[in-house]
Amino acid sequence: MRSKYIIFLALFLSLQVFGQKPCFSNAQVLNDLQNLNETLKEAHYNLYAYTSEDEFSNQYEKLRSSVVKDSFSLLETINLYQQLTSAANNGHTWIDFPAQSYIEFAQNGGQVFPLEIAFEDDKALVRKNWSGIDSIVHGAEVLSINGKSISGIKRKMYLQVSAERPYFKDAKIELFAFPRYYWQVYGQQDVFEVEISSKGENRIYRLPAIKAMEEFEYRRVDILNSQRKLIFLGRTAYLNPGGFSGEEEKFQKFIDSSFVEINKIKSRNLIIDLRNNPGGDDALSDYLVSYIADKNFKWNSEFSLKTSEVLKDHVRKSYDTTQGFWKSILDHKNGEIYTYDFEEKQPQPLGRRFFGKVYVLVNRHSYSQSAVTAAQIQDYGFGTIVGEETGEYPSLYASIFQYTLPETGIVVNISKGYIVRVNGSRKAEGVIPDIKIKDHLLDENDEILEGLHEIIDGKS
Repeated sequence: MRSKYIIFLALFLSLQVFGQKPCFSNAQVLNDLQNLNETLKEAHYNLYAYTSEDEFSNQYEKLRSSVVKDSFSLLETINLYQQLTSAANNGHTWIDFPAQSYIEFAQNGGQVFPLEIAFEDDKALVRKNWSGIDSIVHGAEVLSINGKSISGIKRKMYLQVSAERPYFKDAKIELFAFPRYYWQVYGQQDVFEVEISSKGENRIYRLPAIKAMEEFEYRRVDILNSQRKLIFLGRTAYLNPGGFSGEEEKFQKFIDSSFVEINKIKSRNLIIDLRNNPGGDDALSDYLVSYIADKNFKWNSEFSLKTSEVLKDHVRKSYDTTQGFWKSILDHKNGEIYTYDFEEKQPQPLGRRFFGKVYVLVNRHSYSQSAVTAAQIQDYGFGTIVGEETGEYPSLYASIFQYTLPETGIVVNISKGYIVRVNGSRKAEGVIPDIKIKDHLLDENDEILEGLHEIIDGKS
């Protein structure tokens, strides 16, 4: 039981811990809403990149006018503030899912929607069925829940989800799980009337809710996969580097030892799996790339930052300000946008490098630095990208810092920088694979990896 609980908590690594059932006054909620609005305008690199100033301001006024109660729970307050951060339509400017409220709800016997859903081709498809009704098969389309269309439900969820476009918002709902978001926006429901289409027939099911902890959390497996892995399939090596975070020395040792083995058996092909990858630090991703690079390289063509007083305050409290990157933030005037140049990285020595064919797997859940790394490999010609378009843009507003709202203590993530991919494209699009293979989350089959193996075998 304990190990399962740890797995459940792993999704919420950034979980804020508040006092028991925190409650905020009307004045506190309004004050921090105003503070959030002003701080986003002051500190975000380009708040109106994916929305207009009028649209953002109208959303703020709408939210402000909705604050009429005397007091608000933590869940209500987070829900309110998320609707302002999400109005920027920037995936790296967000307030975390209300994990503490959800965990308390789950531990106290709370119940959730019994179907996990994947979004493909504008359809909501059953990914996992925990209802116990076997006639609801994987891949069946969910049309409505409790009289509300799936499109209407998604629009309500989108208000809580920070992302540049619906494709990416859908991916994030998949990531954190549809039943959790349904609870967040609609609260607990004891019974769900669900209209489902399967094999050309529509049918309404009456599904009881399931226990959030025992019947949902303990059964499911999260989409993100940070487990490092190296296996060999004949003369093809498969390498999953895991997320680009954690101890840099441990990551380097894993990569070093992996390429010793890869080169020892003289692998012809190398598959690097960046699917379902949370991203992380460019120092780690660049170390991986150094083993497949044939020239000096960078992870971007341009990187720029916007300074602000709130960012400077964060830097002074959190970092060594004698280091060049952090010192540069303090050296520039508030509100100034400037370019910061990262040094080129060198490939590994010839005797350590891999010289075979490189394939890199991506999907809509290749997040942040993993999408940037895939674009980097594609732009330099270091490998062939295989899979589906990433939800994340490789030219993106990111390089986040965290800011704590003064009265509620809620943490806000804000994009302070803008990253341009290696080829200089600023298109609002994900990494487009060289070889497109759809990744279905509906079953245990690995369509992308299996499809690539067929292509490799055909070339052998």
